[in-house]
Amino acid sequence: MALWFCSARLFIFLFILSALPIAYIIYQERAETDHHVFHYYSSGFFRESAKWDYESRRFLVTFLEGGVGEIHVPQNYTCDIVLKEVTVVKDSDLTGNASLGLALDNPRNRLLVAVADMFGNRYSALAAYDLSTWKRLFLTKLSGSGDEKSLADDVAVDADGNAYVTDVKGSKLWKVGVDGEILSTLTNPLFTPKEWYKSLAGLSGIVYHPDGYLIVIHTLGGYLLKIDLAKGHEVKLIELAGGPLSFGDGLELISPTKLVVAAGNPSGRLVESTDGWETASVVAKFKGPMHRLATAATVKDGKVYLNHMVGMGYPKKTHALVEFVL
Repeated sequence: MALWFCSARLFIFLFILSALPIAYIIYQERAETDHHVFHYYSSGFFRESAKWDYESRRFLVTFLEGGVGEIHVPQNYTCDIVLKEVTVVKDSDLTGNASLGLALDNPRNRLLVAVADMFGNRYSALAAYDLSTWKRLFLTKLSGSGDEKSLADDVAVDADGNAYVTDVKGSKLWKVGVDGEILSTLTNPLFTPKEWYKSLAGLSGIVYHPDGYLIVIHTLGGYLLKIDLAKGHEVKLIELAGGPLSFGDGLELISPTKLVVAAGNPSGRLVESTDGWETASVVAKFKGPMHRLATAATVKDGKVYLNHMVGMGYPKKTHALVEFVL
């Protein structure tokens, strides 16, 4: 009798314990907010990155299972409308690899996508697609079987069309030319923290600054780096007040002096610099739906939106692009 009673109590305890996260998620999903959210239906649970394509009035999103989708926003859009994702890229020869960071290269009418083997860390590539026809323009293999473990995570493009791809596993950058040729591999001691465990997730989000340098975040190190392209790819640690930016992921430059960092908790942070990104300060934080996990940021009509990786619901999965109220 005592054994049965104890087993019953244990069962009830475990049931309540497992129900708490579900109750929290339901509460979060139903809670009213003072900021705008674009919701859209998707065929998959995980959407890694999103960027706003202003010329075509659409969000472009990458699939963790591989591929790219577009979400058109009609002119008569109202906040009660749930948008729909349409798959535009699904390469059969890349099956089993994830599509991660992406960058719009509007002057050349193309989209650049970082591609990687999420589990084996044995394949990384950069793919380019025409924004009108979705024809693949090139697929540049950055690493493969026999190489050290690597994972292409994010990509930025400079004024000349050169792409810079972060390796979150191997702590390096690949520079890829406008036609898909590998130009160089960038390494630096600042890419690798002293603590070994911080190298488990290294260089991640990356943006190109119009003054001719890159800003890169180290995910577990929680710091920002400035890479000056005009000075032989000189690397400097940006002195940061109000940090660290632990678990920082996607970046979005919203002005020459302001940068948004998508992260786990809080969902987003606004970083500002007044001296050309020699130093910077965290000036604002935003707490969004933590259970959805913010992974990228983009700007639409002057407003910042955070892409959240996890979709909710079945069979339709509902994803959220959440406004970061500055």
